[in-house]
Amino acid sequence: MTARGPLRLTADEQARFTPPPDAAPRSPLTTDCTACGACCAAPDIHALNKPLGVPCVNLGPDQGCGHLCAIYVTRPGVCRSYQPDWVCGEVAPLPTLDARTRRFLEIYGLQQLP
Repeated sequence: MTARGPLRLTADEQARFTPPPDAAPRSPLTTDCTACGACCAAPDIHALNKPLGVPCVNLGPDQGCGHLCAIYVTRPGVCRSYQPDWVCGEVAPLPTLDARTRRFLEIYGLQQLP
């Protein structure tokens, strides 16, 4: 078994995982998608007519490996261009998609319509 060296990120990659000064520090080790589903549930996605705070209809249930997208290969550009960042490290550990969605919205100061 080969030992892996320390995680090496470019300056731009490291910047994505650096929380703002007023946020609690998170581990920079969460640099890959964890399939937590928050980015598919919290923001509005105009290209899919998906409203704020509502899980995308293409987001599957967590079956032990995270939430997977049913249209991943043909997903719209806005979904393709999303890259994990410090927010992922903040929300991914939460126990439910609802909790992750609420925290995501809270971080960005967004509110669902009643």
